[in-house]
Amino acid sequence: MTTHDLSTPQLPPPVLLSVTDLKVHFARKRGGMFGKADVVHAVDGVSFEVRRGTTLAVVGESGSGKTTTALAVMRLAPITEGSVRLGATDLSLVQGETLREARRRFQIIFQDPYSSLNPRQRVGEAVRAPLDLMAIGTPAQRAARVDELFAAVGLRPEQQNLFPHQFSGGQRQRINIARALATNPELVVCDEPVSALDVAIRAQILNLLKRLQKDLGLTYLFISHDMAVVEHICDEIAVMYLGQIVERAPRRAFFSKPLHPYSVALMSAVPTVSGGRARAAQRIKLSGDPPSPINPPAGCRFAGRCPAAVADCARPQTLREVQPGHWVACHRVSVVNGQVSAPLMLPPTEAPLAAAA
Repeated sequence: MTTHDLSTPQLPPPVLLSVTDLKVHFARKRGGMFGKADVVHAVDGVSFEVRRGTTLAVVGESGSGKTTTALAVMRLAPITEGSVRLGATDLSLVQGETLREARRRFQIIFQDPYSSLNPRQRVGEAVRAPLDLMAIGTPAQRAARVDELFAAVGLRPEQQNLFPHQFSGGQRQRINIARALATNPELVVCDEPVSALDVAIRAQILNLLKRLQKDLGLTYLFISHDMAVVEHICDEIAVMYLGQIVERAPRRAFFSKPLHPYSVALMSAVPTVSGGRARAAQRIKLSGDPPSPINPPAGCRFAGRCPAAVADCARPQTLREVQPGHWVACHRVSVVNGQVSAPLMLPPTEAPLAAAA
């Protein structure tokens, strides 16, 4: 008798983090007592979702607003407008003790493993600090939890009595990871966690983050400017430029065919194993500097530097889905008979090198 597979298709995991029309504006006062305050549009209408157990990478050049977005999600930067929902909790609305209790569910790994640890505090105390502050467990349970965390990140229990200066950069970042996991969070924001480390150590920390995600079911919001690092760890990628997301797509779709001209320019700068001078000739060199976030353009914010800009780029651009899960904010990207065309394309043979998976 022939048997048939009656199993239903696997549903995607539920959304854990939902950011809707997030804006973070800072007032910057001019000189003098009566000087008019300028408004810096650091983040200007960002929306995305991160599904439970997955990694969304937010990339962009310095000043794009990616770190400010992460800090706003963590409630470490003021939210001007919009909402940040972690499950059923709107983090943009909670305050005081409610916010303090909610912080058990989301933690952050900072970029610099040197300055993010107190040099006068033993590292075991640093890892235990979140448990003490939030009064989680008994003293004996906290000590056992610290032992468990040190083992999870590849450190020995006896190293808890050492000070930060007695560790290497990679070991310090392992301590920071252990501290971030102390409260057993659901969401971990990773703010360029490997950019300050040697290249040889980066792979170890990335592999540790991936293993912990698999073992603990963690969800990552990963901030980076390194495309090779992002390709190694992310499930989905969002590209930011001057406070806005210009492209969002699954990892495979993005790295095989970026569509927004800014994304293409970013990818063209990633080194490849081969290509030499021919590869250098394909690099898209952007002229000029990004516009000021104090007075951003009304239309496409990349138009002034875009090699493919036309007159219509002066009108506002909105994210639209051109392929399943692939969103882009560029009116020059078109879909004809199911085929997507873009104004700038990287040759398939010149695709950037994928990091080792």
